[in-house]
Amino acid sequence: MNLDRRLLRLVRGVQIQFAVAIGLGLLAGALIVAQAYALAQVISRAFLDGEPLSRLWPWLAALGVIAAGRALALWGGEVAANTVAGYVKHDLRERLYTRIAALGPAFTRGERSGELANTAVKGIEELDAYFRQYLPQLYLSVLVPLMMLLVVFPMDTLSGVVLLVTAPLIPFFMILIGLYATQRSRAQWVALSRMSAHFLDVLQGLPTLKMFGRSRAEIETIRAMSDRFRDTTMSVLRIAFLSALALELLATISVAIVAVEIGLRLLYARMSFVDAFFVLVIAPEFYLPLRLLGTRFHAGMSGVAAAERIFEVLETPLPSPPAEPLAPLPRRMTALRFDNVCFAYDGGERPALNGVSFAVEPGEKVALVGPSGAGKTTIVQLVLRFVEPSGGQITVDGVPLALLPPDVWRAQIAWVPQRPHLFHTTIAENIRLGRPDAPLDAVVRAAEQAHADAFIRALPQGYATPVGERGARLSGGQAQRIALARAFLKDAPLLLLDEPTANLDPETEALLQDAMARLMRDRTTLIIAHRLTTVASADRIIVIDDGRVAEQGTHHELLARGGIYQRLTMAYGR
Repeated sequence: MNLDRRLLRLVRGVQIQFAVAIGLGLLAGALIVAQAYALAQVISRAFLDGEPLSRLWPWLAALGVIAAGRALALWGGEVAANTVAGYVKHDLRERLYTRIAALGPAFTRGERSGELANTAVKGIEELDAYFRQYLPQLYLSVLVPLMMLLVVFPMDTLSGVVLLVTAPLIPFFMILIGLYATQRSRAQWVALSRMSAHFLDVLQGLPTLKMFGRSRAEIETIRAMSDRFRDTTMSVLRIAFLSALALELLATISVAIVAVEIGLRLLYARMSFVDAFFVLVIAPEFYLPLRLLGTRFHAGMSGVAAAERIFEVLETPLPSPPAEPLAPLPRRMTALRFDNVCFAYDGGERPALNGVSFAVEPGEKVALVGPSGAGKTTIVQLVLRFVEPSGGQITVDGVPLALLPPDVWRAQIAWVPQRPHLFHTTIAENIRLGRPDAPLDAVVRAAEQAHADAFIRALPQGYATPVGERGARLSGGQAQRIALARAFLKDAPLLLLDEPTANLDPETEALLQDAMARLMRDRTTLIIAHRLTTVASADRIIVIDDGRVAEQGTHHELLARGGIYQRLTMAYGR
């Protein structure tokens, strides 16, 4: 019946509102019974007993009050159900985002952004109908018919037996149809997720596709994926229409059976008109909750299909917590040390580091160099606590890094990546990322230190200029200077520079080199770079090759040694 215990647990925070929604639905059902009884009395008294209108006013007034009460109960039930659905969606979005943030970049790199976005937005919206319509109706489809049976049985046992026997046929056929429909709903959701993910990939890579003349080929791919999604959607709709036809047919035949057996007994004077009319009015209403459940069953299936992916993310294991209690951050970082650190991607199938050991002393500027894929970026990911080592240990002033609270530790780090991410907001807000409460004058000072103030003031709205998605309105050098301004504003004791001058023209590189020289002053710095101008002035250079420390020393020492470092400098021609 599309019940998932994980989904039911989400209602715990709004149990009262959920109970109110069901209670008001049950009240509306009780008012239907009262309305049918009052209507039967009015018709019997007016047409069979010939009572004047003046004596019928109390019954007519009761009908009006009952109708108004029923409308209010239905409205109140909808409001309560909407409250439940809104709370669940808000709570689930918050939990999903928190989980993805806790899993970190190591998780998101293995997923497709478009699919995750579709899960967080469309997937959670699919649950709206589940909690607002399907779940309350599931309870009402049991409670309301049961209440009506309790009223009908003492009045007319035969009709009660007919209702009791025919009622289970509707959920029985609904389950039979649903067994196939659930598979199609899952296929529909998978097709939508894949199409969303691919469409985002195409949008992000559109310049590359244009450059290689492949944009029209991707149009055909998207058309094919759209056709698959359309086909699965149509198959779900066909099943929905088929189930609606089957359920309506069953309900109509059941009402007809009740009408025939009542009509025969009424014809032979074996049943009073009031009771017969009352049961005839009640019969369609008896099946209505079950028919509504059948209608909303498909909304429930869509919600369950979306929830499977949501819970898959929520149940993804987090990195193992430390066995020991978290330690406080040292007052003054005196050393960052890697001791025989190992790490592998894809569950250990793709080794990246194989016993790396080195130390970075306070105030020291250490550069990591090596060929692509040697493990340099993995070291940065480990320092940032985006991933955890599978072997060995990283310590800060002798304290294992795994025992330090990750957020507190990251607050001590200023990170300038190779491709900084700029958000679709103003330049000032992008610079404030590390210090959201920083005043504008501090933002301006940071931009001046990063040589970004001049080009920012030349923009139409200065520091209030939106930069576009991923900084689309800025050049690569401008984006790097914004990232450096973030680091100046954060003013953290540990600085990580991940190839900050890659792919820049000489003039922009010179500006960045000057800004970085000031930024590294009096800070412990770990630099990843290929360009010799970035690392030549480092206090110590560590050469990483094949996941190991191959060499370390100063620039001149490594050149004189004639090893990997010398070959790298010759290869890059610097």
